[in-house]
Amino acid sequence: MTRSKTARRPYAEQRPLDLGFGVWSVPVPIPGNPLGYTLVYAIESPRGPVLVDAGWNHPDAWAALRDGLAVAGIDVADVHGVVVTHFHPDHAGLAGQVRETSGAWIAMHEADAALVDMMNDVDSDLRRSFQTDMLRRAGAPVEDLPDGMASDGRQQPPARADRRLRDGDLVDLPGRKLRVVHTPGHTPGHVCLHLEDSDRLFTGDHVLPGITPHIGIYPFDRDDVNPLGDFLESLDRVGELGDLGALPAHEWTFPDVAARAAQIRHHHEEKLDRLLALLAERAEPLTIWETAAMMTWNRPWSELPPMLRGMAAGEAAAHLRALEVRGALRRLPGGEPVRFQALES
Repeated sequence: MTRSKTARRPYAEQRPLDLGFGVWSVPVPIPGNPLGYTLVYAIESPRGPVLVDAGWNHPDAWAALRDGLAVAGIDVADVHGVVVTHFHPDHAGLAGQVRETSGAWIAMHEADAALVDMMNDVDSDLRRSFQTDMLRRAGAPVEDLPDGMASDGRQQPPARADRRLRDGDLVDLPGRKLRVVHTPGHTPGHVCLHLEDSDRLFTGDHVLPGITPHIGIYPFDRDDVNPLGDFLESLDRVGELGDLGALPAHEWTFPDVAARAAQIRHHHEEKLDRLLALLAERAEPLTIWETAAMMTWNRPWSELPPMLRGMAAGEAAAHLRALEVRGALRRLPGGEPVRFQALES
């Protein structure tokens, strides 16, 4: 039985832990974020430890990573490599500083590596323009358009990858077998990592014990991808690996990743059913923004700040797209903002 979200221990109560089989977990804080911390893992090898993720780019986070590794008897300067499960800043943020300190390589899936390259090549003004236009096409009102998602203090893009991974690759971890399992959905290049010599799976954000990851689509109105569909297929794939011990990037470690993957899949199928029922009750087509405002979030829509409304719209868009792929609703041709309407069953 998974503990509830209320049972999640705050960062102040976290400590580095020896998980056995040459694996340590090090909690690294995420300042100002309700998630509290990222669990960075260090895997011992004869050539030096390899980290799974690195944490948020902030002086307090760097100190926690450095001091936490020291508890495990590891000097950051000895790190051999950093495998980033996905490009988000609470996972990839400190990878560049680890590389500068130790000369370690940074590896991530080729799909996320391409996104990191693009983010590093595009200036902040163009990113702001892209986000504002995306919100407008989703049907966001004028008051939610200025700055909103762009001027919220977001970090600079993460460091570029030295090595690009593909599904089934073995990570450069001498004396161990750490295999890449491509699990797109949360990001296009999200990976889990199967430590085959100890029957454990580093799950990143793909399978978490008490919460589910954000699944969004960007731009909101894309019709050539299906991230929620990819995520559900990835859950099935992880489930096929069996009852491995899960080492997630947030919350706590837990047994039987397959059982939790099945629970998360069921959660999203129920969410899709509820959304389709809401759309079927409305005679008129709805924008992505209107749809997001109808859905249930962790607080009322009116209380969500602009950045969280944008994330909610991204998640609504991913669910609308999944229903569209299943033939349960249609996207109205032409016009802005884009609108969706349920089809008669």
